[in-house]
Amino acid sequence: MQTQFLLSQNDVPTQWYNVQADLPEPLPPTLHPVTLQPVGPSDLEPIFPMDLILQEVSQERYIDIPQEVREILQLWRPTPLYRAVRLEQALGTPAKIFYKYEGTSPTGSHKPNTSVAQAFYNKIAGVKRLTTETGAGQWGSALAMACNFFGLECKIYMVKVSYQQKPYRRSVMRLFGADVVPSPSDETESGRAILAKDPNSTGSLGIAISEAVEVALKNADTKYSLGSVLNHVLMHQTVIGEEAIKQMDLAGAYPDVVIGCVGGGSNFGGLALPFLRQNLREGAKTRFVAVEPMACPSMTRGVYAFDYGDTAKMAPVVKMDTLGHDFVPPAIHAGGLRYHGVAPLLALLHRLGYIEPRAYHQVPVFDAAALFTRTEGIIPAPESAHAVRAAIDEALDAKEKGEERVILFNLSGHGFLDLGAYDAYLEGRLENYAYPEEMIQRALQSLPQVNL
Repeated sequence: MQTQFLLSQNDVPTQWYNVQADLPEPLPPTLHPVTLQPVGPSDLEPIFPMDLILQEVSQERYIDIPQEVREILQLWRPTPLYRAVRLEQALGTPAKIFYKYEGTSPTGSHKPNTSVAQAFYNKIAGVKRLTTETGAGQWGSALAMACNFFGLECKIYMVKVSYQQKPYRRSVMRLFGADVVPSPSDETESGRAILAKDPNSTGSLGIAISEAVEVALKNADTKYSLGSVLNHVLMHQTVIGEEAIKQMDLAGAYPDVVIGCVGGGSNFGGLALPFLRQNLREGAKTRFVAVEPMACPSMTRGVYAFDYGDTAKMAPVVKMDTLGHDFVPPAIHAGGLRYHGVAPLLALLHRLGYIEPRAYHQVPVFDAAALFTRTEGIIPAPESAHAVRAAIDEALDAKEKGEERVILFNLSGHGFLDLGAYDAYLEGRLENYAYPEEMIQRALQSLPQVNL
């Protein structure tokens, strides 16, 4: 039985897919953080280069991938697609389980798919330095690598709890030449303000974004780079799904359900959106399951509202599923899934009924990761393990109902630099944590009052 489905370098996509061309209704506007009025391209220029701003608002269905970007993507793309036969056997399920493995990239996750593109567009715009935030470190590692390839400086604000939990991700970033500091830091006004209120703050992605955006706004040679949430980021990631469509065809199967973990939404969107195109344009009936932690349940327990992208209210305001920009998540090990909101594209698709969100506690997620490791031989990143958990549950549901079901999920990265989390799991030190409802309600009270 064939279990691995490979493409050639010639099959690396030549275009990104822009789902905005096929949305049943347009996205709500992006708002200025001060005026709370719709922004124009000039409002975003202090943060992003114009090429990325134009991609953010584009309604074109396909956008060409520059040859310079594609040549770097070909260092590791196409990524493999596998059928998880040993996992199927362990579960005794009639379902067929496939996974797209993004852990073969140089930094071990899907994040370079967009970091390379963003670094390229900043380079040709004359930018000298990029700033960003990172949670678990996958995005920081990817941007550090991309900046190194294009001769850019890189400044990374890493959420403090992850900075402490994941020292080797710091090492990767620094090896590529990046300057990495724990956030909140005393280097920025926004960081100092947080530390004045809570000297022991463990940080959040919202806080780290504030620090990175502040540095970009204060330095003319510097722009800000974001690894998830925004339209152009999800678009860059669609190389995943475009490859997977070809590989599923090689496998002689088509997914009944597509699954991905969701923090901001880039890896889920990268796999799911090209398949969603098949639903929207060709009448396919695939289901889409977005998986998040119970400790940061933006899609399952947040509200669909306009909110700031960061804690200090400097980033643009977008309409998304949100827990409030003041949300500070607990120190769970899936650091890349601890953002207070989700991509506006995914939030709209959720509201329109195209996406089914699902939330899990971290212990059953690590149970799934352990079973996957022992059957498939790959250690998943804690973030990716959320998708593994949902895929297993889908397979068990198919078993209970006696259904054949084709399941496809995105294994968005490996867990070789997350072994501290696995030690905690194996030693029984992981605890389940559901974010208290009263804390969510308190955070939602500070949402901006938008009148459009």
